[in-house]
Amino acid sequence: MENHQPIDNLPTEEAGDWEKPDELNAPFPLPKFQLLLYVIPVIGFFPSLWTLYRRQGSREQVAVSRLSITLAFTWLLGYLLLITGAETSEFLALRLLILNSFFTSSYFLVSVLLILRLIQGKSNRLPGFSNFSERIHSKYLS
Repeated sequence: MENHQPIDNLPTEEAGDWEKPDELNAPFPLPKFQLLLYVIPVIGFFPSLWTLYRRQGSREQVAVSRLSITLAFTWLLGYLLLITGAETSEFLALRLLILNSFFTSSYFLVSVLLILRLIQGKSNRLPGFSNFSERIHSKYLS
C-alpha cells in the first residue's frame, strides 16, 4: 500500500518560503558579471566605453570601466608603435616583434588577473595604473 501521509514541512506561498529568483541566487550577481565583462581583453572596451558615455553605474563600475579603457588604449598605442617600428627598421624588426608579443601577452595576463581578483572579491585596482586612469579621465574626459 502507498503511504499517503501529509507532508507539513513543504514551503507554502503564504509563508514566503519559496525561493525567489533574484541577483543573490544567481551564480554571479549582475553587477559582478558586468565588472567581469568590462575587463575582458579587447571586448570589454566597448561595454566600458558605453558605461562611461551614459554616465551611469556604481562607483566600482565606473572605476573598472576607466581602468579597462586605459588598459586597452595603452595596449593599442604600444602595439601600433611597436608594429610600426618593426616595419620601418630592418635591424630591430625581430626584437620589436618579440617585444610586441610580450607586451600583448602582458595585457592579456593583466586582464586575466583582474578577472580572477574580481571573482575572488578582492580589490580591482592596479597599483599606479588605476591612479593614472583616474587622472586621465578627470583631466580629459570630464
